[in-house]
Amino acid sequence: MIIVMEKNAGHEKIGQVTSKLESKGFQVHLSEGVERTIIGGIGQRTQEVIELFESLPGVEKVVPILNPFKLASREFKQETTTIQVDNQSIGDLNVQIIAGPCAVEGRDEYLEVAQMLKEAGATMLRGGAFKPRTSPYSFQGLEREGLEILKEAKEITGLPVVTEIVDPRIVDMIADFADILQVGARNMQNFFLLKELGRVKKPVLLKRGPSATIEEWIMAAEYIMSSGNKNVILCERGIRTFEKHTRNTLDISAVPIIKQLTHLPIIVDPSHGTGKWELVEPMTLAAVAAGCDGVMVEVHQNPSEALSDGPQSLKPNNFNNLVKKVNNLRIALQASKGESVVEV
Repeated sequence: MIIVMEKNAGHEKIGQVTSKLESKGFQVHLSEGVERTIIGGIGQRTQEVIELFESLPGVEKVVPILNPFKLASREFKQETTTIQVDNQSIGDLNVQIIAGPCAVEGRDEYLEVAQMLKEAGATMLRGGAFKPRTSPYSFQGLEREGLEILKEAKEITGLPVVTEIVDPRIVDMIADFADILQVGARNMQNFFLLKELGRVKKPVLLKRGPSATIEEWIMAAEYIMSSGNKNVILCERGIRTFEKHTRNTLDISAVPIIKQLTHLPIIVDPSHGTGKWELVEPMTLAAVAAGCDGVMVEVHQNPSEALSDGPQSLKPNNFNNLVKKVNNLRIALQASKGESVVEV
């Protein structure tokens, strides 16, 4: 349930409500807004409990949360969450453009493409150091060496880096190198991993599982948040349907739905969502038009020679054109809403 405090409720009254919730066995989460403080109580809710808290000094109202997800819900926090990553913000009026090859294949190759991406207008870099693959015989990544290359790329370009975490035992190691820890689609419901990510302070990018409903996806985010880490970014990357023409079916409708149901930022991955490089640009623009907070696309100097996901990777010149179109669309959308144009 949500306890909405009165505007003039001071720390003493907030503390009294918090103490009473804890005494009743509730897990307490504070959300301090511009005008009001909202206290989230996760626990066994009854009408008697609701009436008890409605009677406490400083309480304006008690609102039951009907959705199974609590901390991620728009009911719990009406303001959209903005996540700061170095000098970049995810969740405000910016559209983050995260780019890079599927996997870090080698130092020289990655540093070369990272510099190209920086010059083209990418705001963050991506690259897999640990690569869970469908086949055990496929390239599995450079592991720690790949992480060190990502760190060097950040030092050279100044761009934050995103990389995937596949094992709860190496969370701390990944967190030492990466600015955002990505949970891949295969691990969306790896609850041991999600709980472990709840104790780190780095933002977590949570990809939607290939067969996950939107509610299941949000509940996965709830695992991370309820374990202590509120900095969760959702990522739509396509779901499995009967359609075989594309690798997955990119669910653009998930963007406005997530915005309505939760306060969390959402980005879209059109590369994995389609599996075809020629579809990446139109689906990127569709995602931006739908209101996403960013996109994550795969870019490789020589896609035909890529060790993973070559068919869905853009060449640098195509990425350069995509960035220009994304920025033009973003400016047009902001102008149509009467918003101040945010330069990137």
